[in-house]
Amino acid sequence: MRIAHLLAAAALLGGAALSASLLAQGAGAGTLPASGTDIPLAPPRAAAVTQPSAPGAWGGMRSGQEATLSDRVVDYRIEATLDPVKHTIDGKQRLTWRNRSAQPVRSVYLHLYLNAFQNADSTFHTEQRKSGQGIRNSSLSQDGEWGYMDLRSVRQAGADVPWTFVQPDGGPATDQTVVRLDLPQAVAPGGSTTLDIAFFDQLPRVLARSGYFDSFHLVAQWFPKIAVLELPGERGATTVRWNAHEYHAESEYYADFGSFDVKLTVPKEYIVGATGELQGAPLEKDGWLTHHYVQGDVHDFAWTADKRSAKPLVDTWSGHGSGPVKITVLYPPEFASNAAPVMQSTKDALDYFSRTLGPYPYKTVTVVVPPHNASEAEGMEYPTFFTTTSVPGYRAGTTPAALQDFVTIHEFGHGYFYGILASNEFEEPLLDEGLNEYWNHRMLRDTGRKVPLTTPFLRAIGFAPQVDNFAFERQGTPRDEPADPLGQNAYSRLQGIGPVYSRGAITMRDLEAQLGKETMERAFREYYRRWKFRHPSIADLREVLAEVSGQRQLVETVFAQQVYAATRVDDRIASFTSEEQEPLPGMRLENGKRVSVSEEQAARQADKLREAWEKAHPDARPGTGPFPYLTRVTVRRRGADVPQTLVVAFADGSTETVQWRGEQRWHTFEWRKPAKAVSARIDPDGKHFLDVNKLDDSRTLKKDGSASRRWTLDLAAIFQSLFALIATV
Repeated sequence: MRIAHLLAAAALLGGAALSASLLAQGAGAGTLPASGTDIPLAPPRAAAVTQPSAPGAWGGMRSGQEATLSDRVVDYRIEATLDPVKHTIDGKQRLTWRNRSAQPVRSVYLHLYLNAFQNADSTFHTEQRKSGQGIRNSSLSQDGEWGYMDLRSVRQAGADVPWTFVQPDGGPATDQTVVRLDLPQAVAPGGSTTLDIAFFDQLPRVLARSGYFDSFHLVAQWFPKIAVLELPGERGATTVRWNAHEYHAESEYYADFGSFDVKLTVPKEYIVGATGELQGAPLEKDGWLTHHYVQGDVHDFAWTADKRSAKPLVDTWSGHGSGPVKITVLYPPEFASNAAPVMQSTKDALDYFSRTLGPYPYKTVTVVVPPHNASEAEGMEYPTFFTTTSVPGYRAGTTPAALQDFVTIHEFGHGYFYGILASNEFEEPLLDEGLNEYWNHRMLRDTGRKVPLTTPFLRAIGFAPQVDNFAFERQGTPRDEPADPLGQNAYSRLQGIGPVYSRGAITMRDLEAQLGKETMERAFREYYRRWKFRHPSIADLREVLAEVSGQRQLVETVFAQQVYAATRVDDRIASFTSEEQEPLPGMRLENGKRVSVSEEQAARQADKLREAWEKAHPDARPGTGPFPYLTRVTVRRRGADVPQTLVVAFADGSTETVQWRGEQRWHTFEWRKPAKAVSARIDPDGKHFLDVNKLDDSRTLKKDGSASRRWTLDLAAIFQSLFALIATV
């Protein structure tokens, strides 16, 4: 999860949209590996899938009557010991993997994510150097602060397994984040194999979601994790293929569901929190404690250990078919004031997501507030476990407090979109980051939360303006020159991963405005019901939205414009006039004869008629009279064809409403009415937040700055927010 984009509007980079051919690589069989297996790999730049998955994909829809929540593919049994002085982990792992395909598997792939941090030549750091962008701090580790993962041994049924580092995405040959194991015994169709793996981790000084600072340890992406074998009909695959991407600078993860049985041994003075349920009291031996955690139907496992942690804050929650859920908040003494607000935000998120999407299926949630100097550990999600931000001197109703509330909600929300729905974050980050960001802002809106733009000092003296959360998010998205389709993968993006959050959220918000709030909620609830514990694609989301809403053309148009392409939205009122139609000079017929009316005669006639009308209508409104008014409104389109509404208000209180849609770049609407027009406005209901400039949506014939004040307030709010945040540093 990227935090920086929440603090201010993202900087916009120029450039044209990437070729649609990058997205086209998301389908099909994939590319053949160099050697060792006849099963191909997913394409290096695979992205948004266009073909819906087969009904039986990933074992078919889960009814809730099965023995397990997911169709488990993997079983991890791990024993690990932390050396908190050297920041190392000595681990043993027994990995059992099931071959879901109808063909023998002779090689498998493992992710060794920690090797992204072993040197400056990894794919991760190489991409950061090239782009100047990254999910977190782009600076390199210092001497003695690098991290890595060593495979000590791999055995299958007692036989040594040879391995080879590979770069499936064409990264530098020095990248060692993916390894291919060539098995002594092939795994039969439908069969399973068990690998006994010894591994050793050197944690880096905390960066990009994992590592240590002082006695604090966030241990994530720390064990050898098997890649995903996809079958035909799953996420666009047309043949069996391995999905195994390198660790990219702006990508996250993708893995099979399974069960984890993990024993963590640490010095007894350390407080531990982890994915899953603790199995009884920790066992002590020679000053060390072994904590035993078990969790089924998840696809990752992370943990934390810190001897400085304060006494954990623990509570339970249940509701809407969820629970009881045990919530544990871990925090250092300097952030004791954060514990209760974080607990409340977590409960609020449990309530909203359970009510609007579906029940939370696990029994625990563990939240970590990292200590000072460990901000790189903030804002990251794992199954049943996440980190949030820390707020020095917490004060409710301030920008930092609101940011912590949002990040807590956001990271919990990942438990649904990344965790339970389990989309491929390498290839389709929209399905996690974009949808989650949208649902987070939806929660803030529905629970009456706005973004407060103030510091503790400013609030104390009565200065505490607020801004709508979607309007705040809108300022952070590239609208004028969006370069990357929302469906682009996480690591082939000109403008970085930030627009997946912001533009993704605003696109979904605009679609909701057109489909209706309740319809959108029903569609997302059905998406969750249909695809939980499976791995949906963007095409699967599109199909659910189209089916539930009954508006397939609208849904498919939005996806064609914004998900599979990057199209600006830019409608405006180009001109607006309303002129009284007085008698005009010239020849005319009167009683069958042509008579000439001079300009002076026409003016006198108009004055006479006006005087008589005003006597007869002493209380008439300004803008009405004896002559009709010709009103003309010209609208211009400089971007995508979106359904547009134009409302024109007249001096007599009447209005005219027309719809405008189509590929034509302009259109002029005319009315001849007994009253003068006073205002014209497109998008009166605010359905199109993707529009480049909302200031040109409306015009008045009298000078009126209200629209300008309304929309420039949002921009001012961003700068005010920045100043407020700076003031707290």
